[in-house]
Order: sequence, then structure tokens, then C-alpha cells
Amino acid sequence: MKQLSSLQKKSVSVLIILLSLPASAGDLYHLPAGAGEAGMGSVCIMKTGFWSSFHNQALLAYNRSFSAGINYENRFNISELGTRMAGIVIPAGRASLGIVYSHFGYSYFRREMGGVACGLALGEKIAAGIQVDYFSERTTGEYDNFHSVTCEAGLTVIPQENIKIGLHIFNPVPNSIRRTSLPTSLRAGAGIELSNVLFAGAEAEMSSGKKLLLRTGFEYEAARNFRLRGGFCTENTSFSFGLGYLVKFLNLDLSFATHEKLGFTSSCSLIFKIK
Repeated sequence: MKQLSSLQKKSVSVLIILLSLPASAGDLYHLPAGAGEAGMGSVCIMKTGFWSSFHNQALLAYNRSFSAGINYENRFNISELGTRMAGIVIPAGRASLGIVYSHFGYSYFRREMGGVACGLALGEKIAAGIQVDYFSERTTGEYDNFHSVTCEAGLTVIPQENIKIGLHIFNPVPNSIRRTSLPTSLRAGAGIELSNVLFAGAEAEMSSGKKLLLRTGFEYEAARNFRLRGGFCTENTSFSFGLGYLVKFLNLDLSFATHEKLGFTSSCSLIFKIK
């Protein structure tokens, strides 16, 4: 009976891993950071925001308030596939520091990530940032646990007041010096503020062993402190939509994304800002 129970646990763990693979955005270690970003199809490496700063660390330089946030992604309405995140942004002169933590899975299989980031304004129209990441995967039974350290970096350029360009690279470290390989990904995108209430952007992502991904998204301020969002990603023909509301020092964001075969993924974020 114990052997059967152990086999069931292992089977569930394997199923969770297989289900999570096609749902990832480009690679297994892409962080589903922020419901506001998810509502725009994750078009965010050029758009200033709390969670987007962990998609492109250069954007930390434009966060001038002490902020803290939490995020939960409910993938396909399966609790075992849920991802929980927490982050802090700390302004420090021309630079800002960021700390982020992510937990995916459940008791029999879980993936944890911790990162420390810094973004620095190099001039009026350019900023750069870097982040050091620690990954840990743990499973029950006879499977080996996995630990790895890598880094990621980003760049933001503002050629005009209403146009921003973002560039981000994850894991530029050669896998030849690792015991276990990690994917490498490169993202590039541009966004434009068409008016004081409308932002639109597009980006592309290349990950090792994956096809080119294209994303488009927009954010519209439909009323004071109320935003509507929408987006599209070529991976799994995914459409997304969301909304956000600002109450004094609190931002509340909700989003929903489709999968052509597996259904909906919902996300919720809370961001606290202290000016």
C-alpha cells in the first residue's frame, strides 16, 4: 500500500511538471510576475512598474517610492500549479534595489527562486540593471534536488519622451560550466504612450530550444485610477485581459489569460507604495 501511495505521488509530480512546460512563457524559469503585466500579455520590459522591474531590472531606476508587492497566479485553476511571489523595491539615490521571491508547486514538487536586483540611471534617457538569481527544485522520493545560480540584465532607452525601448537577457552564463543546464532567453521590445491615457507595446522573445515568441499589449485608463488591459502572445495562441485600480497607496490588479487547450489562468496582485 505504501508503494502504491509513493507511486501516485510521483505520478502526480511528473504530471505537474509536464503540465507546466507548455504553459511557461518562453522557458521554465520565466517568472509570472504581476497581474498587471500578465493582463497585457507580459508586454512589460519597456513599461515602468513594480513587477515589470523584475522583467527588466533597468526599470528599477524609475521606481522612486519604497514599494512592496505580492502576486498569485492560479494556472488552469489547479492549486498544485499555483505560483506565489513577493517583492520589495527600495530607492537609493540614482539607483533602486529590488528583492524578489517566487514559489511554484506543492509539497511533493516545488520550485523556488530568490533574486536581488539593482537598477541605475546612466543618464536622462538610458538606464541599466542586473539581477542575481538562485533557483531550487525539490521533489519527494529518490529524485535529486536541483540548485543553481545565474544572473540576468536589462537596458532601457528613451529616444523620445513618449517612446521607450527595452532589452533583457536571462542566463548569459555558458552551460558548459554548470552541472545542470539552464535556458537562455533574450527579449526586446518597444512601447509608446499614444496619449496620457493609452499605452501600447510589442516585444519578441527568443529562448534556447524554443520558437520565436511575439507579444502585443495595451493599457487604457478608462476612468480616474481605473485601467483596462489586453494582450496577445503567439505561444499557445494566448489572449489576455485585465483591470487595475489604485486606492491611495494600494494598487490592485487582476488578469486572465487563455490557453488553446488547457483553459484559463488567473492572476492577482497587490502593490503597496510609500512615498
